[in-house]
Amino acid sequence: MAASDYEVLDERFARLPCMTANVHKLFDRCHWAEGPAYFPAGRYLVWSDAPNNRMLRFDEAGETVSVFRQPANNSNGNTVDRQGRLVTCEHGTRRVTRTEHDGAITVLADSFNGKRLNSPNDVVVKSDGSIWFTDPTYGIDSDYEGNKAQSEIGASNVYRIDAQSGEIRVVCDDFVKPNGLAFSPDESLLYVVDTGRTHGAQNPAHMRVFEVGENGTLSGGRVFADCTAGLFDGFRLDVDGRIWTSAADGVHVYDPDGTLIGKVRIPEVVANLCFGGPKRDRLFICATTGLYSVRLFVNGAKTF
Repeated sequence: MAASDYEVLDERFARLPCMTANVHKLFDRCHWAEGPAYFPAGRYLVWSDAPNNRMLRFDEAGETVSVFRQPANNSNGNTVDRQGRLVTCEHGTRRVTRTEHDGAITVLADSFNGKRLNSPNDVVVKSDGSIWFTDPTYGIDSDYEGNKAQSEIGASNVYRIDAQSGEIRVVCDDFVKPNGLAFSPDESLLYVVDTGRTHGAQNPAHMRVFEVGENGTLSGGRVFADCTAGLFDGFRLDVDGRIWTSAADGVHVYDPDGTLIGKVRIPEVVANLCFGGPKRDRLFICATTGLYSVRLFVNGAKTF
């Protein structure tokens, strides 16, 4: 039964999924599915398969999958900006790029203070056009989803690219391995995951939350939640500020007060997700070998 796809831990979760709607697997030939980004104008989704050095495209109308780009510079996280353009974190080239409407590639960031970035991992665009991304070392730790190399910067930071000037600056420098990130619906808060546990059992496996200042600065940074199954990775928020986040046993859903209220069970480790569909009520889930989706009774926060 479809109800077995969900785990209700708090009554606040019970009204969010449609208990008669199954989780569907849409594609199953990835090595590590990541970075889903939905394009409403075309009703299609683009996502990354970093170890296979390709990006794939799911067309919602016909439920078909095709290759979007190959080679793809070991792309990882993706998002859509306010002009409907694809913004991508590339592990292989250690940069953040934008795909223009005509297909041209614009490099947005590939270095900081004269040193190459590590391997940009995940990215979001704020309504003012600024681009925020994380830069851990996963793409240079080995050749599996990038190119093995030493970090030139010597740290894993969170960065902001100014929409007008293109200036790149560090907005947070106290993460071990910053990973997924997303704004609250009103953009007053920025949530950022730290997956430092991959580089030592003493390191964090949690999500933090910051207050966002008008000038693009961050303050606070308290721990919002510790992951109870593996690691958080990519995540998104719904219109009511709930966090839908990846974990080892599926999608974990947190109330804005920090309570884990339920789970969408997925039989593989989940890496990332996004809301899509014409009404943003379809959750697309990238989990290890493929792409899944499920219909919900809640809508994703508007990000495009």
